[in-house]
Order: sequence, then structure tokens, then C-alpha cells
Amino acid sequence: MEVRARAPGKIILSGEHAVVHGATAVAASINLHTTVSLLFSSDNDNMLQLNLKDMALEFSWPIGRIKDTLPDFDAPSPSTPKCCSIESLRAIASLVNELNIPEAKIALASGVSAFLWLYTAIQGYKPATVTVTSELPLGSGLGSSAAFCVSLSGALLALTASAGLDYSNQGWATYEETGLDLVNKWALEGEKIIHGKPSGIDNTVSTYGNMIKFRSGELSRVKSNLPLRMLITNTRVGRNTKALVAGVSERKLRHPDAMASVFDAVDSISKELSAIIQTPANDDISVTEREEKLEELMEMNQGLLQCMGVSHASIETVLRTTLKYKLSSKLTGAGGGGCVLTLLPTLLSGIVVDKVIAELESCGFQCFIAGIGGNGVEVCFSGAPSS
Repeated sequence: MEVRARAPGKIILSGEHAVVHGATAVAASINLHTTVSLLFSSDNDNMLQLNLKDMALEFSWPIGRIKDTLPDFDAPSPSTPKCCSIESLRAIASLVNELNIPEAKIALASGVSAFLWLYTAIQGYKPATVTVTSELPLGSGLGSSAAFCVSLSGALLALTASAGLDYSNQGWATYEETGLDLVNKWALEGEKIIHGKPSGIDNTVSTYGNMIKFRSGELSRVKSNLPLRMLITNTRVGRNTKALVAGVSERKLRHPDAMASVFDAVDSISKELSAIIQTPANDDISVTEREEKLEELMEMNQGLLQCMGVSHASIETVLRTTLKYKLSSKLTGAGGGGCVLTLLPTLLSGIVVDKVIAELESCGFQCFIAGIGGNGVEVCFSGAPSS
């Protein structure tokens, strides 16, 4: 039987960087997904294959080689998430090194390592073909690695006794609460292999969907009552997240009082934004009023991010372009490049949206339109509709 699981990417609506210094931040899922297809082999070829479709890369390992390298999974326990030990990580590294991944794509190595760990720890030594496709650009701050780990964990757990799936909707099934918790814990273990010390925010948003408010390590789920659409512009400018975070901390040391005020203002923006999104909408006027408030909050948040020193010439180009059309934008994530969010009001003409996208793409940027705050991880079995 073939099982597919898909998991959404994420954006930070408000609070990036300030959250490191105790402010509240709000993250949301977007309806751009990574999808993992899992098909167990029945022809005794005894191979585990990983097909990264978008990269045009295929990797495979003899099951016997995996068993020799990771000998502890004759009886995997999917209901008990396990941390990958340093010894196991070294063993997995030897399997990945044998692949001769092209130098230009060597950044994928950590993702392949996470795949080998999650697959073996959850399913043991079953031969299979796993295919990955994604609508999310890599390394742009939209949670592509978390969506990969969540969709992979979702697919691997779907055929286990601990799955806890809800089939009440046609097509894609959702996990019940205990199943979601399990997927999230396994996905976090994959994220640790890729990132070392992830916050857990990306995988949590991708698993549960909708929105999450977080402060000082505490996460709380937020239910949106306002359908939002965003234009996401990928500047295609890579950035060094650690350096940007360190730069904000250094600025705080130089200007402690001013930066404390900046972080307090961001905290207030996140709280107000969260309250607006959770308020039930009764009519178009109510929706429009709330969208206008959100636009102002996004503009204020962007101004404060500029105060922190994390904007970039490419981000400023997006801001100027969207402002010409009276649209509000802010960077999302680390800044220094990466992606920019632009709120698309409900009553905005499609002609205007097309013009904005054409102008941004003429600058060499990549544009996506995404719904905000949709479902988290979902599962579909062979023969079920794909949408």
C-alpha cells in the first residue's frame, strides 16, 4: 500500500528576533506543502530508496548495509520517539558519505541523515521507495526542513498501530491529537539532526497547522477566525541566521534601553495581532477593518526589524514595490534576505496582484500566493483523492 503525507511550511507573522529577547512572536502555517510518498517494496529487492524529485536526485541503500550500520532496530518502537545518539549519527554519516552527493547540493546531507534515522527508528529494515516533492523553496525561512521531517514522520507513522488517524473528512485524513503529538516529537528528532538545537517552532506549526503564539520557550496554539492571504516574495538572497541573531544581541549591548523598548513594542504588536486574528468575523466590513489593522501592525513590526538591523537591500526593494500599490509588507524569519510577506486584502483586485507579482519577478524575485493558518499534517492512502 502507498501512503502519502503532506505537511505545510510556515511564516513568522510577527516577533522574529525579538522573541530571542523575551518578546511574544506569532507563527502560522501556509498552504504550501512538502509531500512524502511511501511505498513498501514487495519484489524482494531489499533496497531502501529515497527519491528527491525536485532535485532530480535518487539515493539507495541495501537493507543489509543499513542493518549492519544501525543494528538496533529489529523491533522498532514507533510509539516511543528516540533521540539519535552521537554513535548512531556517526554511523549514519558513513552511509551518507558513500552517496557522493554533488558538492553544490551537499547541504542536503543533513536531511538525508534525518531521513535514515526516522525511517529506521520507526519502520526498521523494511525495503521501500520514498519519494519527496515540495512547493517550498529550500533555505528561505519558510520551514522546508520541518515540513520534510513532519511529512516523513506522518507517512512512516500512518501504517503503525500508534497512528490514531481521523478519517471523517474525505480524501486527506488527519491525525487525532495523540497522533499529532507523536508526529511532532519524531519530527523534532529529525530537526535536531538537521539544525542541532532547533526551537521546535517550525515542526510544531507544520504538525498542528493554524497558528502558534510563543514566548520564552512556551508555545500555545491559536485558532484563526480571519482568512488571510499573503504574497510571499523569496528574494533568493541567502542569509546567515546565526550572524543576524548575534548582530541584534550586539546592538542590544550597545543600546540596552533603546533596544528594550524595541522588543517591548514588538511584544505588544504580536499580542494585538494575535487578538485580532482570533476575533470572529461577522461581515465584510469587519474583515476589512481587521485587515487594515493588521497592515499597520505589519508596517510597525517591519520598522522595528529595521531598528534591529536585520533588513537588506533586497527586502527594501520588495517594500518599495508593494508600497506603490498601497500594500503592506514585512520580512519574515531571520531577515538579511530570505522572504517578505505582503498582506493581500480580501477585496483587492486580482489585476493589482498580477501587476505586483510581475514587477517583483522582473527584479529576479520568486513569488507565491499562500493561504495562512490552514491544516497541519495530513495523510492519504493509495486510491484516495489527492485534494
